[in-house]
Amino acid sequence: MLIGLTYDLRQDYLDDGYTAEQTAEFDSHVTIDAIESTLRELGHQTDRIGRVTSLVERLARGDRWDLVFNIAEGLHGIGREAQVPALLDAYSVPYTFSDPLVCTLSLHKPMTKRVVRDLGLPTPDFWVVENESDIKKVAQGSGLCESAPLFVKPVAEGTSKGINASSKIVTERQLSHVCRRLLKEFNQPVLVEAFLPGREFTVGIVGTGNQAQVVAVMEVILLSNADAAGYTFANKQEFQERVEYKLVGGLLAHEAFELALRVWRGLNCRDGGRVDLRADGAGSLSFIEVNPLPGLRPDHSDLPIMANLAGWTYRQLIQHIIESACLRIPSNPRKLACGVAPPSSALT
Repeated sequence: MLIGLTYDLRQDYLDDGYTAEQTAEFDSHVTIDAIESTLRELGHQTDRIGRVTSLVERLARGDRWDLVFNIAEGLHGIGREAQVPALLDAYSVPYTFSDPLVCTLSLHKPMTKRVVRDLGLPTPDFWVVENESDIKKVAQGSGLCESAPLFVKPVAEGTSKGINASSKIVTERQLSHVCRRLLKEFNQPVLVEAFLPGREFTVGIVGTGNQAQVVAVMEVILLSNADAAGYTFANKQEFQERVEYKLVGGLLAHEAFELALRVWRGLNCRDGGRVDLRADGAGSLSFIEVNPLPGLRPDHSDLPIMANLAGWTYRQLIQHIIESACLRIPSNPRKLACGVAPPSSALT
């Protein structure tokens, strides 16, 4: 197949004057090179398209592909992750990962939590601060105190952007200060959640619908030099020094992958991604957020890291993403791209 690659190259945006945090979700040459070389190893031809504006130009020129491997995050608007999928849908070009509805919904964390809650799945109580006048109402309605802290983050950012050591809130003064800063800095509403003090997990998934399977359940363990509030932007960027990743087995893993798969299937996510979970003080798991457009840098992103820990090669991970997407190509409804069997550690 001829596979186009859509992506946002981080260096391009840094050269345009954007900051390190503003470009945190974008990809490096390492990621693009790794995906392209793996696709070629699998027998495909590749064509680098780049960002959404380049895709517009190529489509208008008449260029088409058998499949587009899409990891473009977009830059502007709440629907930025849906821009490339929506364009490809308009031109009937198949692509990897989730559709525009899922990409838009999942980026807006409170909206996603409302759907997950409607599915009957556990997620922490939450409130949304649309403007400064909402802060006092949230403080009063949430029961905020030392024994019932809150956790604050922008409603529509990834890669832990906007999350730092001050994100865990125990006083109204803290809540006011952090919410005001985030409203100004990110120009979007703020999600306020009941803080869960238990262990933190991320569940890797490949496949779509009933064919979705769990790659692994991985615990995120913060080391002594990490921000204690959680998986903050700094912790994620400096994970080699601040974080330990550990695969989880047994009953806890079973509970985690059951919840993650119910979220994945309930939201109609496709091909590959992650579901983040956290435990309360009693050890019960709750949904935190879903990432249907996962990072794929082999040595840095959570999904490839946990796949490697579970015995998957990077080639197998990309292969299963492609196989899942190929099932949606109308002229090839059931044919798999290469047919590599999943590692024995895969959970279904």
